[in-house]
Amino acid sequence: MTITEKILAHHAGLDEVVPGDLINARVDLVLANDITAPIAIREFERIGAKGVFDPDRIAFIPDHFAPQKDIKAAEQCKLLRDFSHENNLSLYFEVGRMGVEHALLPEQGLVLPGDLVIGADSHTCTYGALGAFATGVGSTDVAAAMATGQCWFKVPESMKFIYYGRLNPWVGGKDLILHTIGDIGVDGALYRAMEFDGETIRALPMHGRLTMCNMAIEAGGKSGIIVPDEITESYVKDRAKRPYSFYSSDPDAEYVDIREYDCSRIEPLVACPHLPSNVRPARELADITIDQVVVGSCTNGRLEDLREAAMVIKGRKVNPNVRMIVIPATQQIYRDAMKEGLLEIFIDAEAVVSTPTCGPCLGGHMGILAKGERALATTNRNFVGRMGHPESEVYLSNPAVAAASAVLGRIGLPEELGL
Repeated sequence: MTITEKILAHHAGLDEVVPGDLINARVDLVLANDITAPIAIREFERIGAKGVFDPDRIAFIPDHFAPQKDIKAAEQCKLLRDFSHENNLSLYFEVGRMGVEHALLPEQGLVLPGDLVIGADSHTCTYGALGAFATGVGSTDVAAAMATGQCWFKVPESMKFIYYGRLNPWVGGKDLILHTIGDIGVDGALYRAMEFDGETIRALPMHGRLTMCNMAIEAGGKSGIIVPDEITESYVKDRAKRPYSFYSSDPDAEYVDIREYDCSRIEPLVACPHLPSNVRPARELADITIDQVVVGSCTNGRLEDLREAAMVIKGRKVNPNVRMIVIPATQQIYRDAMKEGLLEIFIDAEAVVSTPTCGPCLGGHMGILAKGERALATTNRNFVGRMGHPESEVYLSNPAVAAASAVLGRIGLPEELGL
């Protein structure tokens, strides 16, 4: 079996599963945010549930429209707070303690290798970087899981992606996953588990792995997953709040497709409007002027991402025709970035630093685009109207390209700044 099949079989109490099987499986963690939890709460009450299956296994994180941007957002967030208090949920993260959910939960040791995690948010697939099976589900599935501790699944087929070769300067996990999505398309892994492997992945730091698994959904994937190793162990050993298990794929496991990529041939990439698969080398886009740069999100808002952007922009100024918004993904990342002097670098460059929030990624707040404006962002989606006006445009890149572009006033590379 593949790692995905092993985790699902274990949680379903079965010796083995095969793709296409319909199973009921117990979940280790259920999560929802200020957009999706209110729907789940209403469904939970409608089915007459008397209480949650485990108050320590349900995470509610207001991060999309929080800090609350208007009255509607405030009402949504209040629903989460009230339900959490009524049901004694230990994993309710209020503003001041919260962060972008998919950065916060790994950081806090709440999602772990071998887990089965569901979340009412499509980027729940992020946690596959830790060797967990994690996938986004609907709010009604979350409601049922909050009551029963179980969810149903169709066991997905698995695809294997093998990466080899040395990474070029300023190339990281974001570029690897953009290259992959550009190759297979936004439906190339539809309802499949995307298993990332190879020497390049085994050398990739955890933040790069999290970025790759985060965007599995952008290829239609049911999940992204990486077999855990020493890098995984180093990341989780001091964070873990409970025991965890390492699973691996059998040498004779079956995959519906196997693809190999020579990473020495991959350069910094940009996804152009209006699909994450519309990928081109950044160097080919020097004629694209921009109005806004966003560094943040569950894709690239971690400390290492901020360091990368700061390394590029240090001692320089944001172009006078551009606004740059930097959003540390969690309070801990904010604090660490402050201690390292990264926030001062951004402020000296005349960028603005935000409190942790999903904010502009989904067109929520903290950087909405007007008609005709263009943004280059380290986020994960660039659909029509994703960050504001339907006639605005979003380009996606890694943090280094984003920072260089903020200085240049157009899409560009760190090399153009002498780096």
